Amino acid sequence: MGERKGVNKYYPPDFNPEKHGSLNRYHNSHPLRERARKLSQGILIIRFEMPYNIWCDGCKNHIGMGVRYNAEKKKVGNYYTTPIYRFRMKCHLCVNHIEMQTDPANCDYVIVSGAQRKEERWDMEDNEQVLTTEHEKKQKLETDAMFRLEHGEADRSTLKKALPTLSHIQEAQSAWKDDFALNSMLRRRFRAKKKAIKEEEERDQALQTKASLAIPLVPETEEDRKLAALLKFHTLDSYEDKQKLKRTEIISRSWFSSASGSGAGSGNSKAGSVLKKLAQNRRSTAASSPITVGDLGIVRRQSREVLESPQDASGTPKSREPQVPKGTVQDRPTFPQDCSQETAETPESCCQDRPLPPQGSPQEAADTSDAPHPCSLSTSLVADYSDSESE
Repeated sequence: MGERKGVNKYYPPDFNPEKHGSLNRYHNSHPLRERARKLSQGILIIRFEMPYNIWCDGCKNHIGMGVRYNAEKKKVGNYYTTPIYRFRMKCHLCVNHIEMQTDPANCDYVIVSGAQRKEERWDMEDNEQVLTTEHEKKQKLETDAMFRLEHGEADRSTLKKALPTLSHIQEAQSAWKDDFALNSMLRRRFRAKKKAIKEEEERDQALQTKASLAIPLVPETEEDRKLAALLKFHTLDSYEDKQKLKRTEIISRSWFSSASGSGAGSGNSKAGSVLKKLAQNRRSTAASSPITVGDLGIVRRQSREVLESPQDASGTPKSREPQVPKGTVQDRPTFPQDCSQETAETPESCCQDRPLPPQGSPQEAADTSDAPHPCSLSTSLVADYSDSESE
């Protein structure tokens, strides 16, 4: 640090090289400046780096390996001829001081006070690492020939056991020796793989365009190929095939309805057959015998004007019962519905269908005039309330 500050050196006029020797002696200062302020006590301030992880005893915080401190370096002893140094530094998180010193016997650092080591050590023998030879063992190898021979035999047996592992390591190192060949091989493999990926993307894009798909496609596997080989797709039947199938079903269908059916279906069919029979009977009766006034059960009632006229009072009786043809029943409970509707709605058509009686003597004409005529059905169907009005 002091050397970096003394770049521009100023020599005052009273500086004498023979007397002062250097500018430091002239200024009565040490070359290390403030780092050597305790040099009279045998303490030099250096930049110390933490060799492993520790826990501070003052604040109980973790201090990682590699953290640097301004430490006071002091010599406290020797291990044979190797000096042992002690370092004292202040924790950057509290006021606690940490002291550590070197351990030349184990090539390690030992915590003296102020902290605890985070235990991450392992046995070199269990980890199959090369063990360091102890000092006593070195002296024995130098002085004892028999011990040296036995030690050499043990080393050779150890070498035979470790030879396969060493040869495998040498092969791995030789494979990585030619950097240019390895780089060329990797680039060639990368180009082939990139080309295959590009072709697969083009195939996927063509399939998505053809099927109008907007979903990403995953790469196919062997199981997908086996499953696709088991599937068979058939085209849909055309219009002609459907028509042929429908015609064959119609041709193969039975002409007669099945005897077995539901109760509601059988009841409906029975009711339909009964109605058909009744309709046929009514049509036959209407066609065989003509309908007369007696069949309808209608009796003509003469009006008051006809009864009060002098001609009818002197020559003819007041009322005469209608003559019912032979072979007919007067009080019939039922009659065909069609004919009754025709007589009630259109009596003129019914009168036109009936045959007119032949013209003869005046007496017969009078008798026929008194008899109910079919054309008078329209007047006989209307109720006469003249008696009630007069009374």
